[in-house]
Amino acid sequence: MERSRVVLDHSSPFRAPAARALALAVAAVLALAGCSEREPPAGGSGAGEAAGEQAPGVDSAGVAANAPASAAEGEVLPPAGSAVSAAGGELPGEPADELMAQARAIFKPIPARAEDPEGNPVTEEKVALGRQLWFDGRLSSSGVISCNTCHNVGMGGVDGVPTSIGHGFQKGPRNAPTVYNAVFNVAQFWDGRAEDLKAQAKGPIEAAVEMNARPEDVVATLESIPGYVEGFDRAFPGESGSLSYDNIARAIEAFEVTLVTPDAPFDRYLRGDADALDDAARRGLSTFIGKGCAACHNGVNVGGGAYFPFGVVERPGAELLPPGDRGRFDVTKTATDEYVFRASPLRNVALTAPYFHTGQVWSLTEAVEIMGSSQLGAELTAAEVGDIVSFLHALTGEVPEIEYPQLPMRSDDTPPPSGF
Repeated sequence: MERSRVVLDHSSPFRAPAARALALAVAAVLALAGCSEREPPAGGSGAGEAAGEQAPGVDSAGVAANAPASAAEGEVLPPAGSAVSAAGGELPGEPADELMAQARAIFKPIPARAEDPEGNPVTEEKVALGRQLWFDGRLSSSGVISCNTCHNVGMGGVDGVPTSIGHGFQKGPRNAPTVYNAVFNVAQFWDGRAEDLKAQAKGPIEAAVEMNARPEDVVATLESIPGYVEGFDRAFPGESGSLSYDNIARAIEAFEVTLVTPDAPFDRYLRGDADALDDAARRGLSTFIGKGCAACHNGVNVGGGAYFPFGVVERPGAELLPPGDRGRFDVTKTATDEYVFRASPLRNVALTAPYFHTGQVWSLTEAVEIMGSSQLGAELTAAEVGDIVSFLHALTGEVPEIEYPQLPMRSDDTPPPSGF
């Protein structure tokens, strides 16, 4: 296979070190796929010649953040996960063809049930409590904004607007990521500032632009509601003072762990059903691997496992990459983390428009085209884009049935909302 080199735009803030790390990330994923020096597999699009190219997938993909310029091949190590996630676990039977073998080396199917978070065993009682808290606007100071307001489980786990509307009709700074399969991400939020779902659950409650509540006020409100006092005792038996702010976060985390979407066509394909993908999706998968998209979008969530700059070859305009939002830099204060974001997980991406952290792109086709120019420095053909979009649609899984719960009634001691 002919190798093309990355031509770095010198207006890019990343320049040569990023280009070297970019090439290493792509070389690593192509080596995993077993296609580093061969033609694309049968059923592919013929677009597999880009050893130095990068992901035309959706959202912040590019080069591993903080990867040292002198790193050896396979040593592209961003702060919270490697650039290429190895597929773990055994899959049934031999792969039906070379493309399936390559895919199995890079991706994992969504399991029917996620593993319990460390230190937070998931029980029916905890999930039931977390579901109530998820839908309860009384966690906000206004009494009307819930977790589900911005991460609507009936709308692909998002709110379907560029940036969420929070307390006092304020607009949030970034697009709300989907809650579905969030348990598989290396960290939460676009900049990875929350290490797990428990930490993430607290952020929006306290953020002035979102739910605008104080932890002590939230606890006081729930303590005044007998149904919640009983619910926390059931969910955290034997704990003194079971109704605590930490346990609010643990219960929400337990509910979120259940929000997985298995059995997408791509999952069935990975498990050996060669007919689960149609011809266009198979070509799209081949292009996705061959062009290097999988260097950033890999593993069980097809992304969400590491951090990359947005615009490694050609920086997009300010509407997609506002100068004031420097991404992970605001968390780490490391210069190489400027305009670096967690690679977007692509599971159910067909359901989660608008795209990018600014939420300014409504078309999945347009999003793929933008990533081609920004991350590859190349114009993908219309056929390549269409095939990739077909593959991305094959990542739509089975959404769990979620019953809207009856919420515990307030008591005479329940304080009125404070945030008006």
